[in-house]
Amino acid sequence: MTSDNEAKTGAGEWRELAPGAVLLDGFHALKHALRFGADVQLAVAADKDAVLGLAAELADDLTNALAASLVEVPAAVLKELVPRVHPTGVAALAVRPSEHANRKSLSRLPRPAPVVVLDNPRNLGNVGAVVRLAAGFGATGVVTTGDLDPWHSNAVRAGAGLHYATAVERLGIDDLPPGPLHVLDPEGEDIRTVVIPDDALIAFGSERHGISAELRSRADRLVALPMRPQVSSYNLATSVAMTLFHWDGGPR
Repeated sequence: MTSDNEAKTGAGEWRELAPGAVLLDGFHALKHALRFGADVQLAVAADKDAVLGLAAELADDLTNALAASLVEVPAAVLKELVPRVHPTGVAALAVRPSEHANRKSLSRLPRPAPVVVLDNPRNLGNVGAVVRLAAGFGATGVVTTGDLDPWHSNAVRAGAGLHYATAVERLGIDDLPPGPLHVLDPEGEDIRTVVIPDDALIAFGSERHGISAELRSRADRLVALPMRPQVSSYNLATSVAMTLFHWDGGPR
């Protein structure tokens, strides 16, 4: 067990680090962040032994690191620190990657994989799900336009900490990385007939409003996912998954 002094120190440090830090909410978010090089400043748990048991079962490569770094705090303190405590009872704060580093990764050419562009997304859970997909497919990164912060704690939670496995940044349309812009649009070519190059930007609109006129006007190519008549749209993350699957398995 961690002493009362250690627990108080952890809570105090948490409050000092909170402004500007990335909240890693739950074991899987912390696990992925550590695996992909996140600078985790502080990690707390209501039951350290339980978290270490989970690590031994699911991520034994991290057990020793967690044993050395986790600070145990009372469950009541954890509830004060985190708006909605994850069922695994663990949370952490990490340094957010710099915009400069993300821009450098996104702009590097040639790219081994496309950049996913979410045009003015409105749902943080969907943004996190897309980041998780991008990380799984090895996409170069995820860019959002508009006022929503892709590093919001709800997006990081939905992304299971995989924001650290790819470049995630909010940019204006004029600041998008170089590369041929493929825009998903109902009037586009059937994606099954299109080869998406590795250096492409693949842009998706929001489910309610679709792609913006400004971004659509800049498209090098409009492409469409196959869809049964009278079905209005797919979920955003589903559309991204279908498109990345086509890119990954398509002709080269």
